[in-house]
This record gives sequence, structure tokens and C-alpha cells, in this order.
Amino acid sequence: MKKHYRTIVISDVHLGTAGSKAKELVKFLKTNTCDRLILNGDIIDGWQLKKNGKWKKAHTRFFKRIIQMIEAHNTEVIYLRGNHDDFLDHLIPFRLGNISIQLDYTLQSNDKKYYVVHGDVFDTVTTNLKWIAKLGDIGYTFLLWLNQRYNNYRLKRGLPYYSLSQAVKAKVKKAVSYISDFENQLSGLAEIKKCDGIICGHIHQPAMKKIGNLEYMNSGDWVESLTALVEDYEGRWEIVYYEDKLVVDEETDDDELEEPPIHDLTIINALKKNR
Repeated sequence: MKKHYRTIVISDVHLGTAGSKAKELVKFLKTNTCDRLILNGDIIDGWQLKKNGKWKKAHTRFFKRIIQMIEAHNTEVIYLRGNHDDFLDHLIPFRLGNISIQLDYTLQSNDKKYYVVHGDVFDTVTTNLKWIAKLGDIGYTFLLWLNQRYNNYRLKRGLPYYSLSQAVKAKVKKAVSYISDFENQLSGLAEIKKCDGIICGHIHQPAMKKIGNLEYMNSGDWVESLTALVEDYEGRWEIVYYEDKLVVDEETDDDELEEPPIHDLTIINALKKNR
């Protein structure tokens, strides 16, 4: 059964990397549509593309799916810059039709206001010491590579998906401490912005919780968690997990799903030229 929401927030897709679950995300967006789609940073992984990343057909299909959503539902698309897609800095602010690219966004949800930002603003490593961040990125890329092969092994034996990289992070005390500090700092930022809560990404850790009087929401990622934040027309929010909400059978071919034709491929062509 298809569902239509007021808002869907996704982040950390990391297109251009082997670990990106772009195919799964496209399937998710075929069964979950919205009036407003917020792409909350690290959608394209410019760091990896500059090194040895690969732009796959599934990555282009993601942008095709967004165009289809705009044509079919008049979806407003808000792309917020993250640290891995910092190449967008020279474009911000940018607007073309239903698509805008910006640093942050204030979302009105009924009687509440949420400050939406990727979250790297409080990460001193990625903002001030990029060479250290990129060194850490190499280790993380290896962990994702290992995670992919481990899950291929599990799949062949009929076992469900298991995020090895998430499990490793959960066991490391420094990572747990970092996540806690991150959540508190971002909640403080929402208070400064006179908002009722914060919506972010960056740390690949989906969450919905109260921190003091503020609401903290993290959309997770499409590398490890495969999650999104969704808002219904009553202003209620929830975390949606790909495995829980996907109605289409995993074996269904993409061509079997009816899609409106794409009339405007300007954005896709521009992406291909700048790969």
C-alpha cells in the first residue's frame, strides 16, 4: 500500500560510494511520497567521488525519482548541504522551480517550529580539520566494505540484514559519548533559533527523543540504517525503517512499477556532465 505524507526527511545517502543504498531508497520513494521532501545533507559524497568513488545507474535513478515526484505530486524539494557535499557551497542559495539548495531550513509543523540542518556545524573535525576527517573516512569506507560482504554472506544463508558498522560504533565508548554530545549541542542550537526542536542527520544514528523541552529528531542514513523521518498531516512524526515499510517485494523488477514519464531531464543531464 502506498502512503503519502506531508514531509519526508532523508539524509546521508552518500551517492558515489559503494555503500550507498540508492536502489533501496528509490524503491522506498516509489511507495512513500510527500508534499515536501527534505534532503538533509551528504546526499552526494563529493569526497569519495574525488578519490575513487563510482557514480552508478542507481544513483542517477534517485534523481529521476525525485523529478517524477515533482511532476506527479508537485513535491517541494529542499536540499540542505552536508559536509560530504560541501562542493555545493558556491551554489548556495539556489532555486530552480520546486528545487532549492540551502544551508538550513526552518520547518513549520502545525503549531511547532523545527530547525533543520545537516549537523556538521558542531563537528570540529569536519569543519576545522578536514584532512583528519578524510583520514577517518578511509577507515569508515573500509568498515562499510566489510559490512557489505558480511551481509552478502548472511543473505545467502537466509539471514536478515545486520549493520556491522552500527554494532561496532555502539561498542566504542568514544562514539557513544560523541553521539550524546552531538544531540545535546544540536538541541541547544534549536533553542537559540527559538524552535521547538531540531531535525538533523550526519551521525548515521536515527533517533526521536526529548532533550529537556526540545524535540531531537535524526533521520539516520541510507548506508547503514536505511531510515527516514516522516510527518503526517496531523503533524505527527515517526522514524520509518525500509525493511518495515517496504510493500513491494524485493524481487520485483523496477520496470514492473508504473511511473509517470519524465519530461524534464535537465538536472539529470547536468549531473552526468559534472560526474
